[in-house]
Amino acid sequence: MNPVGLSTLYWKEVLRFLKVTVQTVLTPVITALLYLLVFAQVLEDHVEVYAGISYIVFLIPGLVMMSVIQNAFANSSSSLIQSKMVGNIVFLLLSPISPLEFFVAFVAAAVTRGLVVGLGVWLTALWFVDLPLAHPGWVLLFGVAGSAVLGAMGVVAGIWAEKFDQLAAFQNFIILPLSFLSGVFYSIESLPPVWREVSRFNPFFYMIDGFRYGFLGVSDISPWFSLGVSGLFLALVSAVCIRMLATGYRLRG
Repeated sequence: MNPVGLSTLYWKEVLRFLKVTVQTVLTPVITALLYLLVFAQVLEDHVEVYAGISYIVFLIPGLVMMSVIQNAFANSSSSLIQSKMVGNIVFLLLSPISPLEFFVAFVAAAVTRGLVVGLGVWLTALWFVDLPLAHPGWVLLFGVAGSAVLGAMGVVAGIWAEKFDQLAAFQNFIILPLSFLSGVFYSIESLPPVWREVSRFNPFFYMIDGFRYGFLGVSDISPWFSLGVSGLFLALVSAVCIRMLATGYRLRG
């Protein structure tokens, strides 16, 4: 291991998104707040997902987690595609950093951005509602796991894409649909049986459901099962990502 190289690359990625905090942190927080205001205004008096829990309280953990995973993906994917387009990816490839260290640094930076944005959404939401925090450990565990999964997916997308519109297609046709159809705005128990079973094949659902359990103490699926699915998906995506880095797929022209 090269701890100096790993930590240097990590801090380079963190400072990259901190340089433009209005775009990378403030804008996602405002976007989540708009979702909260619109959906809470429309559905607050008409929907009760869990007994004794208002819809706005149900909604906030889902919005927080959606912001976490989308920004974790954006951090690693945008950094890689920019490096490839500008041409400075060659300096990373020539540096004494192994594929594993490359992977860990990029994913750790993506986790950092995801958690920072999630914290911002949560703190902003506290101005509007008294949100419970039943199991803080589960919140942190699923927050890290979910952002790590999407950070790894962002590395895969950044390696695979050769131009910005390919990366946008990956995000618009894979990440966004899986995010919105993962139970952020509803419980899968309210869906027809067919769509309920389809939702169980969406790995994002388990991340959000487990994360919500950390706040509310109730969920559609056992948090242990959700953690197992999230861990398995993380291992799978990580293996693919490290393999791509090790072979230089679309990195070494």
